[in-house]
Amino acid sequence: MIVPEGPELPAADEVDCLVVMGGPMSAWDDGKFPWMLAEKRLMASMIQQGKPLLGICLGAQMIAAVLGARTFRGDQQEIGWFQVESVVAAAGDAVGRCLPGAFETFLWHGDSFDIPYGAVHLARSETFQHQAFVYGSALALQFHLEVRPDWVRRIAARDVGQLISAGSVQGLKRILSVPDDIYRANNRLMDRLLDAWITANTVPPRAAARQGPG
Repeated sequence: MIVPEGPELPAADEVDCLVVMGGPMSAWDDGKFPWMLAEKRLMASMIQQGKPLLGICLGAQMIAAVLGARTFRGDQQEIGWFQVESVVAAAGDAVGRCLPGAFETFLWHGDSFDIPYGAVHLARSETFQHQAFVYGSALALQFHLEVRPDWVRRIAARDVGQLISAGSVQGLKRILSVPDDIYRANNRLMDRLLDAWITANTVPPRAAARQGPG
C-alpha cells in the first residue's frame, strides 16, 4: 500500500513492507514537521515486529535516529556521482555480500548518521564514513541506487543553485554527463540488494507451517 498523505498512518500490522525515501528536511526536524513523529513510530514498530523496512537518504537517517544513533549535519555536502566502498563487516551479512568492493553511485545529502549499536556497517565513501547499514529487518542506504536519468535531470534543474563545483559537490555538467550504463548498473545492484534483503526477512510458507507446536 502507499501511505496516504495526512496525519493518519497505518499500523505496522497492516503493512508488509515499508520504504521511506528522501526529502529536504533533517531527521531531527520533528518540531517543524509533526508527521515525522508518526512516521518514526511506524518505523520503530516495523523493526520491533521484524518486518522489512528500507530507508534511503533521509529515510536511512531516520532509521538511525529511531535506533538511538546520532544524526548530524556533515562538514560538507556530498552531491553528485562518487565512489562508495563496502567495508569489511559487510562480508558477514547476506545483504552486505551483494555489494561490490567499490561502485559509483549518486548522492545528494549534507546530513549523516552514526551506525546504531548492534547494526552492521556496510559501506563508506571518502567524505562520509557511514553510507549504509543493516539492523535486523531494517536496511539503510544513504546513496541512491534507484536513480534514473529523468529524476537526476529534474532534481538538478530544480536545485541547480546548489551545484557549485567544489570539493564533494559536482557541477551540473558533470552530474548530467554520466552514461546510461552507470544508471543500469546501479539499478541492477539495487535489485540484488532488495532480493537479498526481502529473502532474509521473509519466512517461506512451508517453514511458517512447521513452526507450530510439535
